[in-house]
Amino acid sequence: MGLALSPARGFAQPSGPGPEMSALSAYMSAAATSALPAEPLERAKHHLLDTLASMISGSELPPGQAALRHIRSHAGKGAATIAGSALTAAPIDAALANGVMAHADETDDSHNASRSHPGCAVVPAALATGEEFGIDGARLLRAVTLGYDIGTRVVLAMGDPFNDENSLSTQSISGTFGAAAAAACAAGRDARQMRWTLDYTAQQSSGIRAWRRDIDHIEKAFVFGGMPARSGVTSALLVQSGWNGVDDIFTGVDNFFQAYAPKAQPGRLVEKLGERYEITLTDIKKWTVGSPIQGPLDAVEAIRSKRPFEADQVQRVTVRLAPSQAIVVDNRDIPDICLQHMIAVMLLDKTVSFHAAHDKPRMQDAAALRQRAKVNLVHDEALTGLLPVRVAIVEIELTDGTHLSERVSAVRGTPRNPMSRTEVIEKSRDLTAPILGPEKSDRLIETVFAIETVTEVRSLRPLLQRG
Repeated sequence: MGLALSPARGFAQPSGPGPEMSALSAYMSAAATSALPAEPLERAKHHLLDTLASMISGSELPPGQAALRHIRSHAGKGAATIAGSALTAAPIDAALANGVMAHADETDDSHNASRSHPGCAVVPAALATGEEFGIDGARLLRAVTLGYDIGTRVVLAMGDPFNDENSLSTQSISGTFGAAAAAACAAGRDARQMRWTLDYTAQQSSGIRAWRRDIDHIEKAFVFGGMPARSGVTSALLVQSGWNGVDDIFTGVDNFFQAYAPKAQPGRLVEKLGERYEITLTDIKKWTVGSPIQGPLDAVEAIRSKRPFEADQVQRVTVRLAPSQAIVVDNRDIPDICLQHMIAVMLLDKTVSFHAAHDKPRMQDAAALRQRAKVNLVHDEALTGLLPVRVAIVEIELTDGTHLSERVSAVRGTPRNPMSRTEVIEKSRDLTAPILGPEKSDRLIETVFAIETVTEVRSLRPLLQRG
């Protein structure tokens, strides 16, 4: 005997899409063939390269190794690229693995307003689906750009329900919708199929913030990158195979916003769509460390450029961050999200390379521990009112009594202080050359910046894999 359904809720009559969904799905369906303006086009190349480099470097870290073990043991056969390896898999499995590798650490990009990491979900989804359908490079870039626009706008439309009483993860919500939009764009879906894709995406949309208890970054990589990329590709491929769905998951009975954010503003889904490109408002990290550490490292670099000094000349370092930022990086066990250790490395090395940020044994090195003991992290409540701008104040006292200080209000790599193409290239080389070799690393970089000339994205595979 079947379960009885409430007449009021179980048999709601279908209705057509509302104005927001109509505008959103029409925009999404047109994105594959719509030319990008110059600035979003350039920034999209930066973010595509940055994420591909994060995937490649992440293949050697514990989350990336876990992803590769899964592919070897359980993934189905397929021709989609697994970065940093010689493996291939079906699109859904490839998106999962590449998403985990893209967020295997704190290397990938982040969108401050939506509190999400778009690239680690969007790029793997676009690449896997793009290979499946044999798209060209221009379309890949447009799919990626669309993914950033849609995923972040869903979270922005939700408003601010994400407090200590709510365990939903903004990262997975934004990532899943972004990945689905990118995958559906690569697959060439029409407006109605875009609506159905969003429907199946809503059903898979959220992880929970238990990832904050993850000590090895594996669960976090799954929640931020792997799961959203996998779910987004799943949504697009289900619809591609003929599945239909609800025509407007954002309005009507039991809609997405009703379930997750009753005070949502659906109009924000289409706010300045086609005028404001979220990819231009997404940070690229200059330093391959957690976001709250970016500003302090910028500050130490700026201080040293004005008054050079050696590590043994430093008496004390005081770093001030807003408490919500400081708690994320305060004496953590993982090197790239431990502020005290990263400041110590910066004092010793005068920079922080990808290798140094992931050298866990160095956390026990005597020289690093001596410098770390000098670092005092202050949870400064006065900086809370400036959020979402992440202000960092660094004060350095030298042994001769000299006091040096720097206040960073526009972190390098943020929209207010973006990295140049040269800086993005330098970071990408640091991430990829040790794995791919210098020659292949340079060819990958050149190819991404000429992506419009790539007639078949499957041709990227040799540049993304070992051997």
